[in-house]
Amino acid sequence: MPLNEDQNSDSDSSRLSESTASSSDSEYSRQSFNSDSSSKPSSPASSPPKTITFDELMAAARNLTDLTLAHEIAVNANFCIKDEDFPRNSFAGTVKQIVHKAFWDHLESELNEDPPEYEHAIKLFEEIKEILLSFLTPGANRIQNQICEVLDTDLIRQQAEHNAVDIHGLANYIINTMGKLCAPIRDNDIKQLKATDNIVELLRQIFRVLDLMKMDMANYTIQNLRPYLQRHLVDYERTKFQEILEETPSALDLTTEWIKESIEDELSSISDESSSSPGAESSSKPIISPTLVLNNGYLKLLQWDYCKTIPETLITDEVRLQELREKLNQLKIIACVCLITNNTVGAAIVDVPDFADQLKRISVPLLEGMNKKTFDLKEALNAIGVQICSKVNRSLTERGLPALNEEMQSNLMGQIAHIFEENNPVSSLIDKRIQFFMRSLLALPSFQKCMPTMPGGLSVIQTEMEFIGSQYASIVNFNKQVYGPFYANILRKLLFPETPMGKAETETATN
Repeated sequence: MPLNEDQNSDSDSSRLSESTASSSDSEYSRQSFNSDSSSKPSSPASSPPKTITFDELMAAARNLTDLTLAHEIAVNANFCIKDEDFPRNSFAGTVKQIVHKAFWDHLESELNEDPPEYEHAIKLFEEIKEILLSFLTPGANRIQNQICEVLDTDLIRQQAEHNAVDIHGLANYIINTMGKLCAPIRDNDIKQLKATDNIVELLRQIFRVLDLMKMDMANYTIQNLRPYLQRHLVDYERTKFQEILEETPSALDLTTEWIKESIEDELSSISDESSSSPGAESSSKPIISPTLVLNNGYLKLLQWDYCKTIPETLITDEVRLQELREKLNQLKIIACVCLITNNTVGAAIVDVPDFADQLKRISVPLLEGMNKKTFDLKEALNAIGVQICSKVNRSLTERGLPALNEEMQSNLMGQIAHIFEENNPVSSLIDKRIQFFMRSLLALPSFQKCMPTMPGGLSVIQTEMEFIGSQYASIVNFNKQVYGPFYANILRKLLFPETPMGKAETETATN
């Protein structure tokens, strides 16, 4: 579609941000991108070049960490903190094991002295007291006072001076208190603590269970925080990114380059269309749709080389976008296999119920992990080709039809084996249709829930495509809401770098 048709259209269905939902591309072109956007509360303030100090860099890094964590909690319902330790046979795991063993052996030797030496044990009780207090909610004064009274380290030191410390009694009190404060999932751990007699091992296990309780508390906090973050995430992320930009003015360099490449692609596309249209006016300056530029930029992320750094505004969704790209690569192979099989064998299998799904079930297990570096795609395609031929022959034989001859089998397996090659015609065709579907999806208004029509050849992967498309559109629409003002600033500077504001306003009035 010629891009200059957008000039007089008010139906541009994608948006830079929620605040600009009703604007047409012509309004974007002259008003949004040539106005003094820094005067608007929703627009990011620009920062003059300056030297970055180490403290400012660390502050920006902390802001990015906060932004990434908040985004992950809000958009990933399965996000939680897990209990993961170093592998035992790893260097770090071995060092940790040696250091911990030395610590607990030293504590045991001190408690076995005559009289016992309690100083290290008292420090552990003091640490346990602080951990238990951290679990309490505001207003739990009674149990707070009890913990402070029983685990009063000054009193315990006085008792130690007279060799009157009831260390087992203190440990039992700690265990009972942990039992009152822990989540039900830790009840078995508490029972095991009560069955442990050796005081050193008991203290060691108490700290292990306390670590699990801290993890449970953190996940409980995340669960309660998630609805709040979801309600306020757009403003929070935009504010945090503005802080990063103020600390690090270069924080939009990759994003600017990403948008610039998309603009260049659009100009190239317009040039190609003009050269193929004899009646086109080559002297007129092309009008580029900002939303189309952005959407094309987002489409590039589905073919992005994730060894390269992603644009800064998309870092929080990098893992999700990479996973979508990997799933689409697998679906593309499956669609190619089905299309090649249908075209090679023809009407003999086209009308067989669920035959395409059977081909998909053959392909999926053999393509598992295809995005790993160690995966041999050529070998997998050869295996798929062999199994597809076997399946086709079995289906033909069951219906009393002749099996494929040797030449047809060789042709079918050869075409499947060559799918991975660059510029393979079938692969290129399926890829264009996938891109067309995703482009159509981004062109829909964000409030519209229906899916665009599935292009031909993709019906076998329609369910998966619609699911991935829904995830992809959700990521893109949210990203536009958060970073729309930043993109507007960049697009204004790139599309109209030398246009005076007064002249732009005059041109807008005459359009």
